Amino acid sequence: MKTFLLAIALALFTQGGDPGIAAKHAIGEVQTIDAATKQITIKTDAGSTVSVTVSDKTTYKRLAPGEQSLASATDITFADVAEGDRIMARGTVAEDKKSVPALQVIVMTKGDLAKKQEAERLEWRRRGILGVITSLKPDAHEITITHRTMGGSQAIVLPVSDKTEMRRYAPDSIKFGDAKPSTFNELKVGDQLRALGDRTDDPLRFNPQKIVTGSFRTVGGVVTAIDPATGEIKINELEKKTPLTIVIKQDAVLRRFPPASEMGAMMGGFGRGPGGPGGASGAPGGAQPAPQGGQAQPAAKPQGGGGPGAPGAGGPGARPGGGFNINDMLERLPIISLADVKVGDTIIVSSTQGVDPTRLTAISLVAGADTLLAMLAPRPQPGQATPNPAAGLGSSGITFGIGLP
Repeated sequence: MKTFLLAIALALFTQGGDPGIAAKHAIGEVQTIDAATKQITIKTDAGSTVSVTVSDKTTYKRLAPGEQSLASATDITFADVAEGDRIMARGTVAEDKKSVPALQVIVMTKGDLAKKQEAERLEWRRRGILGVITSLKPDAHEITITHRTMGGSQAIVLPVSDKTEMRRYAPDSIKFGDAKPSTFNELKVGDQLRALGDRTDDPLRFNPQKIVTGSFRTVGGVVTAIDPATGEIKINELEKKTPLTIVIKQDAVLRRFPPASEMGAMMGGFGRGPGGPGGASGAPGGAQPAPQGGQAQPAAKPQGGGGPGAPGAGGPGARPGGGFNINDMLERLPIISLADVKVGDTIIVSSTQGVDPTRLTAISLVAGADTLLAMLAPRPQPGQATPNPAAGLGSSGITFGIGLP
């Protein structure tokens, strides 16, 4: 029984779950280490602070992320524990849940966790698909999504089985790791979806092993004010011309889109440069490259219904040079800080649906979005007025609300 309970605790420990503080252990990230007093301060996933006291009798084990038992753990010492490591302190937790004298400290190092996370991200990029749910068939347990590529949009069907692991973002959460177990019945048309799985012989079907969904709001706007102290950005929303407040928390991911003059060089880095596979000339998805200061012209929609992983489709499993995906491009943009966002910047923000529609807690933010909005905007027909800059967001298929592990 003890082995079983330890396996459960280690599973939560490894996966970044929040068991918080139990009677016989506390789990969290190391904040401070005081070698003189032999105390380690940790912060749980829920934000509680716990003081871990060690002694000469305390044992230390280093465990690799993903392991479910201590069989493969290695012995370490107090000196090997570092800030940023994730630890499980085993011992009798005080009644006030603020301290624990540790009999054993199990450590997952910051470096090991980073390697595991990067491996997971690469796997989700290699075998993943992104899209917006357009229809649901409860009887057949099938999900249809719109999967956006630079060459156009594709309708992809995902059959869900009892073996498919499903998780969903909570309304107040912005972290991939905090997504909660979910069911098919919680899905809604318009939800964003990220799935990990495999292609089939049918290019318009995808077999998911894991599915993460959420209801998100994506808006574009021009920055009017920035308050670094509160982490808040004021914008004038482009589509409805309303003022909004964007809240930037620690886990938000901020990126910057390159200006039109640098688009060709950036696309070349994705294997679409001159002479690259597919004969592309530097613009996404076979689009005509933008002139200096201009905007890229859209590529013609692919003929013959290329699906995920097909040449030029940029779908799941696409290899460098074998296709281009707008969401993949957004995730590879350089990360910036709040200090890099300036008044006058055009930004696109994705957030969960909150209680106050005038305040959005950012999951992802892309600054310098003028070029991207121009690429997404529908082309006016002869005699029609130029569309609103944010008109393409609603049907763009951009799904950067759901991040990577």
